[in-house]
Amino acid sequence: MKKILVSLAILCIGLFSCTPKIGSIINKSEVERLEKALSADDMKGRKIFSPELDKAADFIAAEFKKSNLEYFGENESYLQSFGMLQATPSEVNGSLDEQPLTTSNVTVNSTSSTVEINSLTDYELVKVPKDADFNQLVFPIFRTQKSVVVLIDPSHADSYARLERNAARAKFPTEFNQIFILTDILDPKAMALKITNQVTEQTLKNVVGVLPGKSKKDEYVVFGGHYDHIGVGKPDANQDSIYNGANDNAAGTTAVMMLGKYFKKLNGNERTLIFVAFTAEESGGFGSTYFSEQLDPDKVVAMFNIEMIGTDSKWGPNSAYITGFEKSSMGEILQKNLTGSKFHFEPDPYPKQNLFYRSDNRTLAALGVPAHTVSTAKMEEAPNDEPNYHKASDEIGTLDMENMTEVIKAIAVSSKSIISGVDTPTRVEKLD
Repeated sequence: MKKILVSLAILCIGLFSCTPKIGSIINKSEVERLEKALSADDMKGRKIFSPELDKAADFIAAEFKKSNLEYFGENESYLQSFGMLQATPSEVNGSLDEQPLTTSNVTVNSTSSTVEINSLTDYELVKVPKDADFNQLVFPIFRTQKSVVVLIDPSHADSYARLERNAARAKFPTEFNQIFILTDILDPKAMALKITNQVTEQTLKNVVGVLPGKSKKDEYVVFGGHYDHIGVGKPDANQDSIYNGANDNAAGTTAVMMLGKYFKKLNGNERTLIFVAFTAEESGGFGSTYFSEQLDPDKVVAMFNIEMIGTDSKWGPNSAYITGFEKSSMGEILQKNLTGSKFHFEPDPYPKQNLFYRSDNRTLAALGVPAHTVSTAKMEEAPNDEPNYHKASDEIGTLDMENMTEVIKAIAVSSKSIISGVDTPTRVEKLD
């Protein structure tokens, strides 16, 4: 009799069926229904601040309601709203020594309606000489909210041209002014500058549902993925102009909804589970940043960020990788819980891409949370990369729905010992 029980135990692990009803809840038909709705043409690529992004948020909220999840914190709905400011320069006048300053050589990243500088001592001054590493010196400034004037040598003109897109993005309503000037005067004696911005305020929304824990309510496990994409753009060959974002990241958002439904049906979690669809990942990670600020990071035991799981990984079906695998024990725990199954997790095979700090796990990871991204996306150079990444061709027909369903099941099964309170991943080293 014991031998029979052992054999059945091994079999149920291998088929993901030792967890009751997993196949009846997380199945290809239901996964495809959610994926199809989010990546449909009528969502028009779910661009930030678009009516279609709001439409997607309402769809996700309706699915959370069907799953009977609770609201997060003091929220009165599943929508976690927050304001953003967008400042567009309407007038730039001034001089650096005798050199005129205009919109042709000044880029402004600001939240103020008016910026006025009358002395070189008004702001911190950063110099970017000819031999400087532009990317390492300049772009990190955008992730801060400090006021600064950056003087950039004309040899970096091509890189400077990319700043305007970053500066035009919406920002949290914290007052700061960052002025980037393309100039051969890196040691100026005088500066006078006045900028008038047109400022507009708009609202963004995360979608958050909660399944309270039983014995460890104040310990949180987060399952998240971003639901925004890049909207409508230039059409690819033989494609329309809608960038549907089926893999990036309707796939991850579908997983979050499915996991919320699944764990609610099980109703056996000892730790509190938070399911969140992030907004504005494609525009700077504002949704996950705001969400992270609403939590005590010391209470977050683990975060599963699910990103682009709709295509087979480099190892083929029934596999995925975990970014930052070596930074905590979380990956080892997940692998252990899949022992005997056909599915396997691997360490991130693309370390040069720095994927651990390029998605919505980044903010919580920086605070010390074992927050990792689960993905199958091939982030190599062509021809071995994701051919539809950030293209109009990223449509549901390019996805392997069967394998995507197995990835979601694997996340559900592998997370069991964490949500039950049996395992606690080690913490990630905090960033300064």
